Amino acid sequence: MSLIESRSPQAPEDVVAQVPDNGPGEVAEAVRQAREAGVDWAARPATERAIALSACAEALAEASAELAALVVREVGKPIGEATGEVARGVAILRYFAQAALLPEGDVFPAADGVSLLHTRRRPHGVAGLITPWNFPVAIPLWKAAPALAYGNGVVLKPAEQAPAVALRLAELFAGALPGGVLRVVTGAGAAGAALVETADAISFTGSTAVGRLVRQAAAARGVPAQCEMGGQNPSVVLPDADLDLAARTIAGAAMGYAGQKCTATSRVIVVGDADGFAERLVAAVEALEVGDPGQASTAVGPVIEPAARSAVVAAAQRAAGRGAKILTGGVALDWNGWYAAPTVVTGVPEGDELLTEEVFGPICAVVPAASADDAVRAANAVRHGLVAALFTRDLASALTLAPRLETGMVKVNGPTAGVDFHAPFGGEKESSYGPREQGPAARDFYTRTVTVTLTP
Repeated sequence: MSLIESRSPQAPEDVVAQVPDNGPGEVAEAVRQAREAGVDWAARPATERAIALSACAEALAEASAELAALVVREVGKPIGEATGEVARGVAILRYFAQAALLPEGDVFPAADGVSLLHTRRRPHGVAGLITPWNFPVAIPLWKAAPALAYGNGVVLKPAEQAPAVALRLAELFAGALPGGVLRVVTGAGAAGAALVETADAISFTGSTAVGRLVRQAAAARGVPAQCEMGGQNPSVVLPDADLDLAARTIAGAAMGYAGQKCTATSRVIVVGDADGFAERLVAAVEALEVGDPGQASTAVGPVIEPAARSAVVAAAQRAAGRGAKILTGGVALDWNGWYAAPTVVTGVPEGDELLTEEVFGPICAVVPAASADDAVRAANAVRHGLVAALFTRDLASALTLAPRLETGMVKVNGPTAGVDFHAPFGGEKESSYGPREQGPAARDFYTRTVTVTLTP
């Protein structure tokens, strides 16, 4: 059997894990076991499922320091963010433990006036979860927790760069969940494709290209799918904004965790003095500490692998070759590990990839706009629509412009990066497909409605 290695991006000589590259047969067997275990799991009272998820939350809370350190080691996330992600995972489990106890349906007036006409919720069976490496605790849990809460079995296929975190989560939860109800399969794209071909519902987070294949395969089988994909997220800065606050906030949103978030800011669209704001942004970016993600003061660690570092540098250099100006960064750092200098580019020509595609690294472009209307048009002129930020001190501008931004989420005077786990998460256009994730919206995906008429 072939193996996949997970290596630490800040210390590539450190092999974090060696795991099997599971084939279709092994994935199918995991789905079979989860389906078999899920029958009993779904039949249990919701109170029992709630207790089990609460026990999972406590197990994760007790291992918080260990998990945060593993996240730092395996994916290079700065320790402050890694600690916050684990805490978020605990909160997600606790939230869905309680959500399992909420009313599950509605009562309607019956035509005969005496029957009880009502709806119930039924799990799909096995939820196949395909997750990325950048949030190896939070994303698997914001998928698995609701799937389990509402009675599904779960098979999780983590990204090949982050299997160790997923496997450790399963170990922690083994004492709280019935055997087989949560399975982890490891491997590359073929394992994910096999899961799409066998599970009863598919939740995917990853690239737009792969997400398109996932939703097509799920549709061909007639099973529900949700796909959270790329973002090319704008931050719009109006002249009346607190410019220093905006610069600091955008710097963190664009460069934190080396820009490796689907919600990271990619474009900064400035109405008014774009050059002056670019100077403020560069100062804020250069104030961020780049280095060892295990240090509490580090904001920007490594990117995940050599290809990611090359992509950042190449995108900056291609833009410069077309007339853009690199204000800071644009180079690989000659350190042990896969570090790219945080990069701010201005004067980017129309149609350049920095204005249209997700580079997924510590790089953003500053773009001038003649008016707020022009800024909104520029913000919307991409195929993605995940999240946008708007910086202004004028309430009327906030209320009128925010609804015009073609994204699933809008932040006013806040960073594009970062979401609340109890609120719906998702985008528009090519950023998302299917029902929203997280919060009350999760129930709509992980269950189907059954209408019941009870006639006395």
